[in-house]
Amino acid sequence: MHAFPRECFGGDWSDIQQGGQSQFLTICRDLSEGYAEPKGLDGAVRADGSVTLVLPQAWGPACSQREPQRGGGGAKIALEEVARGPILVDTGGPWAREALLGALARQGVSPGDVTLVVGTHGHSDHIGNLGLFPGAALLVSHDFCLPGGLYLPHALDEERPLQLGPGLEVWATPGHGGQRDVSVVVAGTTRGTVVIAGDVFERDGDEDSWQALSEDPVAQERSRKRVLDAADIVVPGHGAPFLVLREVAQLAAASDPRQGLIGPERD
Repeated sequence: MHAFPRECFGGDWSDIQQGGQSQFLTICRDLSEGYAEPKGLDGAVRADGSVTLVLPQAWGPACSQREPQRGGGGAKIALEEVARGPILVDTGGPWAREALLGALARQGVSPGDVTLVVGTHGHSDHIGNLGLFPGAALLVSHDFCLPGGLYLPHALDEERPLQLGPGLEVWATPGHGGQRDVSVVVAGTTRGTVVIAGDVFERDGDEDSWQALSEDPVAQERSRKRVLDAADIVVPGHGAPFLVLREVAQLAAASDPRQGLIGPERD
């Protein structure tokens, strides 16, 4: 597996916008950096998941009026329609309810404005506030439903992402929580490709710890490689976003073919 150099992303999230003229132009904002902190000697951990808002560039509160989704055109059309409004990727735990509401308000977004909530996996520190968004469509792991509980089938797998719009996809990235974890990919931004990866990456520099938390380490290692191969910025599940320094790794590999390899092949 390639190990691209990484560093913490210290930029302004308001700079991360898609190019072109699509109605799906987006700004990604990290509403809450997740954390995971050991507490005591018995393996206890205090944790909360990262929360990210994907906001259409042209969106404003006046755009929040929308017709109820009936799902008659199937999952593909329904996903494209709900992705035209604010998209929330993970919600944090219920203990962070007020912090989430405050972070949304600072972006001019109310819970009723959110049209789609993506839960990267089913752990309580990532989907503990779904109840704040009864009017939003929900894509939690691989389950997609419209408001009111109408579930629509789709064909998401590792070979077939779900298209939300130009440059906006949901990928199947199994491993941490089992076979049904997902990530949101925003391509073509002014900072390159942003992958909101849930717990595919716990944090930057998690190489010595993620396996112990994974239900399927083999699948997760495959997902991690896929994300690193595509991303310029990764939003992990429990920490600050980080940059993937691909050009540095490629230069190092050109000078030493063993660079960027982990495991026996490097020895």
